[in-house]
Amino acid sequence: MQMRCPWVNDNPLMIKYHDEEWGTPLKDDNKLFEYLVLDAFQAGLSWNTIINKRENFKRAFDNFNAEKISKYTDKDRQRLMQDAGIIRNKLKIESTIINAKQFLKLKKEIPFHEYIWSFVNHKPIKNKIKIIKDYQASSKESDAMSKALKEKGFKFVGTTICYAFMQASGLVNDHSVDCFRNNSD
Repeated sequence: MQMRCPWVNDNPLMIKYHDEEWGTPLKDDNKLFEYLVLDAFQAGLSWNTIINKRENFKRAFDNFNAEKISKYTDKDRQRLMQDAGIIRNKLKIESTIINAKQFLKLKKEIPFHEYIWSFVNHKPIKNKIKIIKDYQASSKESDAMSKALKEKGFKFVGTTICYAFMQASGLVNDHSVDCFRNNSD
């Protein structure tokens, strides 16, 4: 039996996410935008809730297509607020639309992945997680990312959300030392 990080439960979607995505260095701008959206919706909730609704989010938000989301109207906002398949939080829905616009604006200056990876000097930070208490909720890098994104007009990008985003997209390797996905030295 393969050892996994201590936060992984027996939910098949969670296992698949952990085994195939979480902590894998990601340079795909569209996938990074998806992670940013999902991590913002997770604020105050469990990741299990989000992973169970991920396909609904994908459908509701046009496959996380920032171009389409940036053009959402009040009709789209109302549609999303009625969609029981997602988290119906008005502020989070509005922040997704704002973030899509800011994401596209930023991409005109620099590829999003280059911008995001600059907060870790373009290489993953490798932590030595042994037990669940070793996980942190933020770092100086997530603090800096949060501050910079807020200055660029992004919403729902506090340091904890940014740190979760960094873990998901592989900017931080927080796989526990005994996890089969850990590739730290």
